[in-house]
Amino acid sequence: MAGIGQSAGAARYFGELLRSFRKSRGLTQAQLGDLVHVSGSYVSAVETCERIPSPEFIAAADEALDAGGLLAIATEHLAHDRYPAFFKDFAKLEAEALSVSSYSTHMLNGLLQTEAYARAVIDCEYPPLDEEEIDRLVEARLARQPLFVRKPTCLLHFEIEETVLRQRVGGSEVMLDQYDHLQRCSQMRNVSLQVMPTDRGAHAGLNGPMTLIETPGPKHLAYLEIQETSHLVSDPDDVARYAQRYCDDPDSGPGT
Repeated sequence: MAGIGQSAGAARYFGELLRSFRKSRGLTQAQLGDLVHVSGSYVSAVETCERIPSPEFIAAADEALDAGGLLAIATEHLAHDRYPAFFKDFAKLEAEALSVSSYSTHMLNGLLQTEAYARAVIDCEYPPLDEEEIDRLVEARLARQPLFVRKPTCLLHFEIEETVLRQRVGGSEVMLDQYDHLQRCSQMRNVSLQVMPTDRGAHAGLNGPMTLIETPGPKHLAYLEIQETSHLVSDPDDVARYAQRYCDDPDSGPGT
């Protein structure tokens, strides 16, 4: 996945601010790490914008450095910098969405993933990621899920190919827990979950995964993602074409 070092904005500003406070207190990175119960390499990664700090680290560093809330105030601004560069723009839109309609062909949409399922997916990245990076990406993925209970309500529709549910991501125990989670999600009044059966044969979904999103305005967009590359479609004619493909099955579509 794209590295955090490619991100600018809040993460870079926070790193520079943290370094300034640390040096003004005469502390090394290792000494600050001891005070807030992390390694000196963690502090270094935050300062060089290679890692997005956790909310717990931010609060602890603010107190340890007597920053008067100047570090803590960055928590909300850092929320979206936790995501890979290719996903950040969509994450902001998703968080404000009026409705999201997803078609999944290889794995479950991140909004539906349990922690164990997400960890299994992220852990199979190649080249392999270190444990800290895996933890950060899992945390970021799960941080999207309050969308299910957000006010105002977001309407969520998920169309999932049957093969996705048969793929034993993480093993049988992980999948059994994931099935239970899907059932709980499907019982929510703002959520619709459907499965595209394998025996359906040829259909428009064979072109690949997609997500349709309605944002305040309202504005309708389509989001496409494959192999750490993403494309946000805003042209109304193109978005309409994706919406038609999404609803190729007369029994599918948002609200059914």
